[in-house]
Amino acid sequence: MPDTREHLLPGTRGTITAHEWPHERPRYVALLAHGYGEHVGRYAELAAVLRTHGTAVFGPDHQGHGTSAGERVLIEDFEDVVTDLHAVAELARATHPGVPLVLIGHSMGGLIAARFAQRYGAELAALVLSGPVIGGWELPGRLLAFDEIPDVPVSPAALSRDPGVGAAYAADPLVWHGPMKRPTLEAFAQTLDTVSELGDIGALPLLWLHGADDRLVPLVGSRVGVERLSGGELTGHVYAGARHEVFQETNRAEVFADLIRFLDGVLNRATRSA
Repeated sequence: MPDTREHLLPGTRGTITAHEWPHERPRYVALLAHGYGEHVGRYAELAAVLRTHGTAVFGPDHQGHGTSAGERVLIEDFEDVVTDLHAVAELARATHPGVPLVLIGHSMGGLIAARFAQRYGAELAALVLSGPVIGGWELPGRLLAFDEIPDVPVSPAALSRDPGVGAAYAADPLVWHGPMKRPTLEAFAQTLDTVSELGDIGALPLLWLHGADDRLVPLVGSRVGVERLSGGELTGHVYAGARHEVFQETNRAEVFADLIRFLDGVLNRATRSA
């Protein structure tokens, strides 16, 4: 069995590259939504953990990211990105019909996943948000106040206490290392408001994972958004000392264990109620 497969899909604003980490007979399917400026290939270790757990994993490079089409990191409307992600979900369901679908979103991908759950929550068995851009994220407002958007690159050291993670990020040619773009910042601000205004996701099980030392998406602002999004079934883990990318942190074995425990609980309840 190959480690990965690629699918080219017609997206809302150009071709989207969808990646698949296959499994012949999955217990469930995991759909990944990556963060700003990166690509889903950075989630290979998470995908490997999920495959060991009996999962087929799918995830796109969002428009303007990775090997998908579009001007780099330009997103004018996150609703388009959600629609593209839904096309990948449809591919996953067609590949494995009748299998539960779990959505995992990190950082910007957490915002995309939250909006996906508001639009398509009935199709999901669970939602997982890692360091999500949701709630009181102040960066767009600060940068939009400038006539010219300042170049404030992501510090590789802010990602993880593991220096190898930052070094790989800095050397990755598919990662964007330039300034943010005004339309993208405006789209962030708009979608943060939309997710807040449109309310919770009902009874959908929600897992929130966050580093206590996350300087890119501070814990306090994210907590507000997560609690507003949850319809009541919220499980949260905040990791002392951890930075932004908890799936690539020095304690990632603990994070993976918490994720698998949550998913087992969701799947076991679904089996008992079937």
